Amino acid sequence: MIHYTCDSCKRIIDPSDDVRYVVKMEVYATMDPAADGDSDDERDHLEEVQQILERLEDADDEALGEDVYQTMRYDLCPECRRKFLKNPLGREPMKQFDFSQN
Repeated sequence: MIHYTCDSCKRIIDPSDDVRYVVKMEVYATMDPAADGDSDDERDHLEEVQQILERLEDADDEALGEDVYQTMRYDLCPECRRKFLKNPLGREPMKQFDFSQN
């Protein structure tokens, strides 16, 4: 029998009593178009690709893979799912100031 544990709170998730939620995340690098003002007609795209390939050959393959693309998968219990959906990036809430009515 497969046992599931919430990756957030470490509570055992009983499939007969609880719903198990799966969170899948992808993190990948993107390249924005060059903002140097050159028009596409003036750029040598083949030369740019060649330069990128040369840099890739010099880089560590495993480290490069993690820098470019990663996937993650987490099991969550119902309570941790609610918390995750309210604050998926884990940011601390902004503090509210209570001013007196002077």
